[in-house]
Amino acid sequence: MSTEKWKSLSRPELQKLAQKKGVAGATRKTKDELIAALAKLSKSKTKPKSTTAHKSQARPQRHAAHLTNGAASAEEKIGSSKFDMGVPTKDLSAKVPRELPKGYGKDRIVCMVRDPYWLHVYWELTRQAVQRAEAALGQDWHGAKPILRVLDVTSTETFSASESALRDIDIHGGCNNWYIDVANPPRSFRVDIGYLARNGQFYILARSNVVTTPRAAMSDVIDENWADFDLEKADKIFAMSGGFDPGASSLEIKQLFEERLRRPMGSPSVTSFGSGAFMFGKERKFWFRLDAELIVYGATEPNAKVTLQGDPVKLRPDGTFTMRYSLPDSRQIIPAVAYSADGVEERTIVLAVERNTKHLEPILNEVQE
Repeated sequence: MSTEKWKSLSRPELQKLAQKKGVAGATRKTKDELIAALAKLSKSKTKPKSTTAHKSQARPQRHAAHLTNGAASAEEKIGSSKFDMGVPTKDLSAKVPRELPKGYGKDRIVCMVRDPYWLHVYWELTRQAVQRAEAALGQDWHGAKPILRVLDVTSTETFSASESALRDIDIHGGCNNWYIDVANPPRSFRVDIGYLARNGQFYILARSNVVTTPRAAMSDVIDENWADFDLEKADKIFAMSGGFDPGASSLEIKQLFEERLRRPMGSPSVTSFGSGAFMFGKERKFWFRLDAELIVYGATEPNAKVTLQGDPVKLRPDGTFTMRYSLPDSRQIIPAVAYSADGVEERTIVLAVERNTKHLEPILNEVQE
C-alpha cells in the first residue's frame, strides 16, 4: 500500500492497520507517526536479502552431536520437538493487554445517576467539533465560554415533551467529567455541552441521554425482595424483625409474613431465637441484631452488555441497572465491565467494599424499684 493511500485513511483505521502489522504503541501515535512507521516497516520487508545470508541459509551448519549415519540424535529430537509440532504456531499477541486509547474520535456526552441528588457526566469532544462551533459563532467566538447546560425534562403528562433549563455550569479545558447536584427527586434530566456567547447564543456540541433520579425515601415496591427469600430462615428473620416481641406493635409484620409465606408464623415458645441474658435471677429475652447488604447501581447505553463479577446484568430500557449483594464481614472486589453493542469499546470499573462489624459487651443497668 502506498503512502498516498495511507494518508487517505483516518487515524483509527491507521491504528488498526498498524496493530495488525505489529507496530508497537500504535494507539499512542499520531497519524503522521503511524504513516512513517508503516512506510519503514514496508521498506524493511521489501529489502532484498544479502548473498552471504542466502548462502548461510542454503548450507546450514551441522550440529556437533549429529550422528555420522545422518540420523538425528536424542538431544536433537527433544530440542526440535519443542518447536516443530507439525502444526502452525499459535499467535499469542491477541492475549497481550493493550492500552485503552485516550479518545475514540466521537463527539458525545454521557449522563449517569449517582444517587437521588447527584448526577455524573463525562464527555469527549473532537477538534473538528470545536472548529464548527467557532465557525458558527463567528465574531462572538472570542467571548464564548464552554458550559454544561442542565435541563429538567420531567414530563407530568403522557404526551408532553416540555423541558426547562435549570442552570449553566462553567467548565474549563482539560477536564472531561463533572458531578452535578440536583434536587427534588425523582426528576428526569438531560445535559448539553457547548459554547455560550456573550449575546446569549448557545451552540450545542453534544447532547446527553435522559436519566431519572430515584426516590430519596424507601421504595414502596417490596414484591421483588421476596424473590430470593429463604423460606427455611423465615422464622429467624421474623424474630429479628421483632415479630415475637409482645411489647412491640408487630401485627403488620406478622400479617405481611403470613401473607407472603401463606402459613401462620410460630410462637416464641417454639423458637430458639433471642439472647436470653440472666439478671437478678430472672431470665431476660432481650436481644439485638444488625446486618447490612450492598446495593450496586449504575447506567450505560441501553444496548450495551454489562457484567458484575463475571455474571451478566439485565439492563432497564433506559440503560440503568441495580444489583443486590450480601455484605459479610470481609473485603469484596466487584469488577464491573461494560461492552458496547458493536463490540469495539470496553470499559471496566472495579469496586472494593470492606465491612467490619464489632459486637460490644452488653451493659446491664440496675433497675430501681
